[in-house]
Amino acid sequence: MPVRKRINFENMINELETVALTIDLPKHHLKDGDVGTVVLVYNHGEGYEVEFVATDGNTIAFKTLKAEMIRPTFGAKEILHLREIN
Repeated sequence: MPVRKRINFENMINELETVALTIDLPKHHLKDGDVGTVVLVYNHGEGYEVEFVATDGNTIAFKTLKAEMIRPTFGAKEILHLREIN
């Protein structure tokens, strides 16, 4: 009988939540700490479709990411930081 992975829904990131990258993705001009919005959740949180936008609202990147490549943001305990996209 296959071993079933237990899913912890309490800690799962949901669609439309803000997340931060935990790695650099230089090919897409994204850096660790860049903030995006989850558009779609795959397989109970194993992967996520995340949109990253510039301050003018234009999409910089729309990426499918593994759970370990992002983390939830912590609201009032963090501040956003702007940087130029190279």
